[in-house]
Amino acid sequence: MVPLPPPPSSAMVPASSAGGLKVSEGARLLKAASSRDLAMDSLRAETRALEAEITALRRACVELPDPGADTTRVRRSFQEIRQSDSEGWESSKDLRSHLGHLESELLFLSTLTGINIRNYSQRTEDIMNAEMTETGTKKVLQRHRLSGNCHMITFQLEFQILEIQNKESVSSVITDLSIIMEPTDYSELSEFVSRAEERRDLFMFFRSLHFFVEWCEYRKRTFKHFKEKYPEVVHLSEGASSSCMGIRSPRQPGFELIIVWRIQIDEEGKVLPKLDLLTQVPLQALELDKNRVVETAPFSFRTLLGVLGIEATLESLIKSLCTEEN
Repeated sequence: MVPLPPPPSSAMVPASSAGGLKVSEGARLLKAASSRDLAMDSLRAETRALEAEITALRRACVELPDPGADTTRVRRSFQEIRQSDSEGWESSKDLRSHLGHLESELLFLSTLTGINIRNYSQRTEDIMNAEMTETGTKKVLQRHRLSGNCHMITFQLEFQILEIQNKESVSSVITDLSIIMEPTDYSELSEFVSRAEERRDLFMFFRSLHFFVEWCEYRKRTFKHFKEKYPEVVHLSEGASSSCMGIRSPRQPGFELIIVWRIQIDEEGKVLPKLDLLTQVPLQALELDKNRVVETAPFSFRTLLGVLGIEATLESLIKSLCTEEN
């Protein structure tokens, strides 16, 4: 059996340090998407200009001058068109090279964060009045709209950024944020999205969504691993994507341990796993439990998690309940 990969790194990194990395990655992701679209617009404009020049060249070929016309002027005209074409193609090559670089950077960031931006658009609006003109202050309102996904979770974002420029500095602030999530089975996301919208914290949204999905994938891999290793003992009521794992003793009918694995997002956006142990024990066994082992099992389970970690704790539970030597 191939060992499981390590859990997401957010379990060991405080929210502040992990957030700093993801904030910069989110900013680079948006910047790359915006630059790519601007480069595409420039490339389209350049293409239209070239098409216009080609049309003019064809018209000059069709409408040939009279034999007595000034051939020097015609020759100069063709030379100007040819020079313009050459400069245009050089500019197009630069744009294509820049666009390829941006697409490579965007692919790298998408692979690193798991966040893919499928559609992106931006509109800008200059806000001016007499007072700002006198003080030399300029305000620009940027309206952004994008859609994408983080693995199996899809989203749509609409947000506004107000940029204030003066002679000394440039500052910007998010003035409005709207997040639309496709329906999912993850109820934890609903409250988190509302909190991100209220705070207008775009980077917390991307950072926490990334770690949340990582923990979901890790839980899925862990449950699948134990189901394949102990198929007669481990039961997943909702398949590998389940948030609960049942451990049933083949020798003791009615005796079952249930692992409830939730993934929580706190007020600051830090993503943490929360595992609890539930027991289902026949009444006769409870009456014989003089040492209150069943009653204290959930507390002992949390202690084991702190000492052994998630995988080793689950392994020890399965073995203690179901191996022949016990």
